[in-house]
Amino acid sequence: MKVTINHIGDVQFSMRTRNHTLYTDQPAENGGWDEAMTPPEIFLSAIGACAAFYAVAYLKKKGLPYEGTEVEISAEKLTSPARLGEIRIVVHTPTELTPDHKAGVDGSVHHCVLHNTLTHPPKVTVEVGTPVVVSV
Repeated sequence: MKVTINHIGDVQFSMRTRNHTLYTDQPAENGGWDEAMTPPEIFLSAIGACAAFYAVAYLKKKGLPYEGTEVEISAEKLTSPARLGEIRIVVHTPTELTPDHKAGVDGSVHHCVLHNTLTHPPKVTVEVGTPVVVSV
């Protein structure tokens, strides 16, 4: 899996993978135009979308209503070092679930690759590569 990130102006960046492009920006107080989500918001969105995918997959498999399923995800911003604290995922289903199905949805969300990445942190390396050719 590979994503390429390019600086497109001020504090804005494009992120490309396969045939898809997303953009990031910063709020005005961080020098941005607030035209796109910040990287931490995209990070949370990705985790939430992954959780939603697995929750809906469980509901479909069990023949339960799934259309309109909603996931709320939140995290507290921490400092020293700057990071996100506890991440809270709440899955809202279109119908009341039995305790067994609630446990099933919960268990399915724990299969999300991003959830598993956070609970089993990967090694992260950073290197500074060769200069990029900038066309004017």
